[in-house]
Amino acid sequence: MNLFASENDCIPLNMIDGDVLYYPTFFDTNQANRLFQILNDSIQWQQDDIKVFGKIYRQPRLTALYANNKNTYSYSNITMKPYQFTEELLMIKEEIENISSGTFTTCLLNLYRDGQDSNGWHADNEKELGPEPIIASVSFGEERWFHFKHKTKSLKQKILLQHGSLLIMRGKTQENWLHQLPKSKKVIKPRINLTFRTIH
Repeated sequence: MNLFASENDCIPLNMIDGDVLYYPTFFDTNQANRLFQILNDSIQWQQDDIKVFGKIYRQPRLTALYANNKNTYSYSNITMKPYQFTEELLMIKEEIENISSGTFTTCLLNLYRDGQDSNGWHADNEKELGPEPIIASVSFGEERWFHFKHKTKSLKQKILLQHGSLLIMRGKTQENWLHQLPKSKKVIKPRINLTFRTIH
């Protein structure tokens, strides 16, 4: 069964100094609904404390790390140890690898419980990811706006990430752009986001 979108469904984002591809219907609605429920119920979700400008806060979302190895992942003074990939995560990973040039070892998952859960401006440029990392981001559940801004130029971009969609960031995107998932007063339903990456 061919679950993933074709190249004809790919929408390149027009971003200077970056390379971003968007597949709005990577998974169809029925498959996306099924995967959302499985992931919501089976993933080992956790809520960590983060340190921002010397102060400790509860992270405004739930997270989990899964991988095919034991390599840890560190960001915002958090070091996460991975669980082994589930059957569903392996299937999603393989479908992404079929259309991308990436081979992924690790998935950082985020559960945004409502519109008050968010992720601030950042780049996925940790040293474990190596130069010019490929980040493949799958969304299930509530649609949320995803924002980009250039690090040195007055350039901004945003895209509404749909249920079952795939966003691929590659090339110099992490070097030149920041991204965020801002809070929303309108959003009340949860969203699950899977970010596949390669940890060296």
